[in-house]
Amino acid sequence: MSDLLEVRRLEVAYGGIRALKGVDFEVREGELVALIGANGAGKSTTLRALAALVRPAAGTIRYRGEVTHHLPSYALVRKGLALVPEGRGVFARLTVRENLEMGAYHRADRGVAADLERVFALMPRLAERSGQLAGTLSGGEQQMLAIGRALMSRPRLLLLDEPSMGLAPLMVQKVFEIVQSVAREGVTILLVEQNAKLALELSSRAYVLESGLVSASGPSAALLTDPKVREAYLGEAA
Repeated sequence: MSDLLEVRRLEVAYGGIRALKGVDFEVREGELVALIGANGAGKSTTLRALAALVRPAAGTIRYRGEVTHHLPSYALVRKGLALVPEGRGVFARLTVRENLEMGAYHRADRGVAADLERVFALMPRLAERSGQLAGTLSGGEQQMLAIGRALMSRPRLLLLDEPSMGLAPLMVQKVFEIVQSVAREGVTILLVEQNAKLALELSSRAYVLESGLVSASGPSAALLTDPKVREAYLGEAA
């Protein structure tokens, strides 16, 4: 598999605070890769930099072989990179259907209607609530909607930021079943997730971020059995 995303020496600063201090990683076509770490480690900042919501202070981001960190966010969406942000970010005063249609705002092809039906088939609850205002949905339904909206852009690379945050266990299970289904369809996924055990069980490879640097990486199955990872992120004694 070739690298769909390559990040080298990525640095991001907020004022005088360096959130990322030289991050290196790559994501290959067709992979589901997890990025785990404690709060404040730089996980969400990494995704925001990839989506051009913050500008790097240094380093290089290559997506599909092209240096992209100088491009605006909307240009990256057109190139097949979509972010599902932490907090979901749905348009509360628009209906479920209108939110999904917004995900395809840049498209002029004839496949939009078919993709809308695909999202409804993947998430029947959204079909049931297609005319309902997004702001009246439950947290889990809003998370589904945020994922569905991103899928409407036909992404090759889907960035997921904390999809389980604030959800009940049953809804977490449902959301991650959806993520697995999307991955099986061939969409490459980079997952940031507070539930490290779930993220490692779901992904094929993972990176551990600590204080703005990658401190460990490898196959997710190996990291699940690593004593340091188990103690620091899975709540188990080494």
